[in-house]
Amino acid sequence: MKRSLCLVTIFLSVLIAVFPQVSQEIEATTDFSVNIELALSSPDYRVTAGDVYTLAYAANGIPVTYTIIVDSTYRIQISNLGLINADGKTYRQLKTEAEAIVSNNYPLSGAQLILTQPASFSVYITGEVGVTAIRTTWALARLSSLLGGNLTAYSSTRDITVTSASGQSKTYDLFQARRYGDLKEDPYLRPGDIIKINRIDRVVTITGSVERPGTYQLMPGENLSELVTKYASNVTPTADPSRIELVRYVAAETDSGDKIYLSEQDIANNYPLHHLDAITIPSIIDLIPVMFVEGAVRGEETLETAESNAANRITVRFNQGENYASLVQRNRGWFTAISDTRNAYLIRGEERIPLNINPMLYDSSYRSQYFVERNDTLIIPFRQYFVTVAGAVAIPGRYPYIPDREWDYYVALAGGFVTERNTREAVTIKDVSGKTMKKTDAITPETTITAKTNAGLYYFNQYAPVFTTILGLVTTVLSVMTVAGVFN
Repeated sequence: MKRSLCLVTIFLSVLIAVFPQVSQEIEATTDFSVNIELALSSPDYRVTAGDVYTLAYAANGIPVTYTIIVDSTYRIQISNLGLINADGKTYRQLKTEAEAIVSNNYPLSGAQLILTQPASFSVYITGEVGVTAIRTTWALARLSSLLGGNLTAYSSTRDITVTSASGQSKTYDLFQARRYGDLKEDPYLRPGDIIKINRIDRVVTITGSVERPGTYQLMPGENLSELVTKYASNVTPTADPSRIELVRYVAAETDSGDKIYLSEQDIANNYPLHHLDAITIPSIIDLIPVMFVEGAVRGEETLETAESNAANRITVRFNQGENYASLVQRNRGWFTAISDTRNAYLIRGEERIPLNINPMLYDSSYRSQYFVERNDTLIIPFRQYFVTVAGAVAIPGRYPYIPDREWDYYVALAGGFVTERNTREAVTIKDVSGKTMKKTDAITPETTITAKTNAGLYYFNQYAPVFTTILGLVTTVLSVMTVAGVFN
């Protein structure tokens, strides 16, 4: 036995050395195409018209090798030793049978049948498709691989008819293959197959608290029970099947569709469904009460963006008995540098309740005296600092504080000095405590900058009309008195 194995090994080495074309063909099986590797390794690869095989063996010590091309008759001649009908056989079955024929005639011949090139072939796709097409494929391609991009909104993937070249037809259901892995419903294709995509019958949609929401094509006799338990894989633990909503568009009593309310009993009774029905199963979470937070807060959609001065309104779900301290602590991301958390307040009905949330933010042991109630509105004011500019400027007023800006920035915001009233840019600067500051000091929030009215010409212009009037009156009186002889 050992001697026989050694002879086979030596023979194969000599065979490849003497016939380099065999070596090249074997190497080609690894470089020509990934299809070759799949075909050689798959037990499912069926002999197909157009396949190319290489048979090599030793006949009485003389190396023999030749190429076999499978034609549409599937009748394969093994040298002059025998004939094989390969129709319906796999590559492995053909290989075993062919090598056995050679070995029976030439013991220790080292017979080898190798698939050199898998065949490609055409199939015809018609029916409810975007365009009728002829597709090129191969023996390990399944039905589902040829349908992508060519289906329409009315194509049924549950009712596909494949007619073989011999005229035999069979219907396949790709849902069974995809959901349950039933590959018998997603067959390998064969040369000359005609694939017909049939139209859908009933398609319904289910959303909400189910494990597999989606759009499904129902089979005849299937209704609400199958939709929920089979297709949607049943309701989730938080589902509320007592409040099922159905919107019906086909055969509805109104043009915009009918809203029908169902219950868990309707699932048990397998409520009948129509084409394009839309089912929603709500969640008990929807019944959780809500409150609102408004003002200088940021919502979930702005957590990753820059801070903004725009006010936001956030709807917040809470559980009964929640304390405001725990609500604030688990939502610290709401607050920014411009949130005035110290002066927050709560609107509850007609009541306005001051609520300093600063101690709530980072003290996990803190508990507020207030508990969250349905429809509460928590207002977070904007923390906005100002600088007041007064006196001899064009537009006196309060202007937003900007860090690292000097006094002349705020005077410029106020329109600049009124030069008729102010000379030499004379100003008085006082901080929030009333302390007088220098021009070189940093401006702080709530500083007051007063532009002095110190122009002499301004005061002269202010009072000159009064002096002129008085002088005119005095002159007039003196003139009258002179005429009357008062001074004689």
